[in-house]
Amino acid sequence: MPTTRAGVERTFSYLIAGVRLGTVAQMIPAVNTGVATSPHAAGYLACWIAAAVASVAVSVATLVRRRPLGATAAALDFTLACVLLVLGPLVLATGERFGSWVAYQPGYALSIIITASGVRSLVLWAAGLLGVAVSYLLYLGGEVGGDMTPSAIGNVLTYVVYALLARMLFGYIRSIARDADASRARAAELARREEERRAQVMMHNGVAVMRLLTESEAGLARSRLIDLAEVELKRMRTYLRGRMADGDECTAGGDASTPSVPLAPMVRRACDRFADLSVDALLDLGADLRLPAAQAEALERALESLLLNVREHAGSTEVVVHLDRADDGSWTLTVRDDGVGFDPVSVRAGVGLREVVVGELRRRGLDVRIESAVGDGTTVTISSRPGAAALGVGGDAAVDEAA
Repeated sequence: MPTTRAGVERTFSYLIAGVRLGTVAQMIPAVNTGVATSPHAAGYLACWIAAAVASVAVSVATLVRRRPLGATAAALDFTLACVLLVLGPLVLATGERFGSWVAYQPGYALSIIITASGVRSLVLWAAGLLGVAVSYLLYLGGEVGGDMTPSAIGNVLTYVVYALLARMLFGYIRSIARDADASRARAAELARREEERRAQVMMHNGVAVMRLLTESEAGLARSRLIDLAEVELKRMRTYLRGRMADGDECTAGGDASTPSVPLAPMVRRACDRFADLSVDALLDLGADLRLPAAQAEALERALESLLLNVREHAGSTEVVVHLDRADDGSWTLTVRDDGVGFDPVSVRAGVGLREVVVGELRRRGLDVRIESAVGDGTTVTISSRPGAAALGVGGDAAVDEAA
């Protein structure tokens, strides 16, 4: 059964049908003896048939509905149990009220206490339990006394304990199902948001390039924009075909079978697409660095997004991209422009900085720091974690995902 509210209710219907039909199965072997020994055979048989028919009807109804019956049916169930207990002394022979299924009434009442405990109305459940307990005391009548007293008290306590346990079981399982449904809904919402974020990351640069293509100034070489648009088009096609669900595609133009990507050539390739910005790429200090393909892909997208921002908003005359490697194997990539800058406190970062640069790189295990001031340009520093992200030539590494 599925762990949903509907699945739990369906499971309850199987439980109810099993208990009720099992009770009838226990009643059947003793019916002939009960009719033969009863002082009112017709009355005994009529009561027995009413109990059996009610059990079968409830079982069929719950199985068809795939959930327990409602308050009205539960009230009728409790009422029938009480009536059968009250009529029991009239149709049972003296001394037959304990110890066998000839006196089926207490066992039948117990089956109703168990199965009707799933009714949602607490008042109805409590009233039904009280009614059965009182009817059972009437059923015992003059039989209570001497050695029978402990058994009678034990039976009443059994009714109460089973009712409480069944009530708790029904309620607890329903609460688990509610929590499971809520968790699934939450997971679906988080998946939707994550897919939305991935779409923003994958489409942002392409949308920016298309906007530049349609609104490009005369001094901006259209051929360079077309080259960049082709790269973004390839990325978007890959994303739409569902091959980047985990962000594990290689960099544009790379080989998917390559476990790592040379960092310096990737950075230079990205900078070459923005030759109109007068980008000064100083990469010699990190010439032998390699990155896992997924990390390199994210870094290339981030670098392109930064350069697109410089092209659109910074108004800079010079951009410096500097790659440095430390003795412990970590590396730092710095992108510095001399443009107009911005106030990080008062200006909310857009999708490019927030998701493509900061969010995506941190998810890939890289640290990002943005420093800017109005009139003083912007510096973005991307760095690996010491000893974790840098690879030697030909080496492999596992990427630690950012929490």
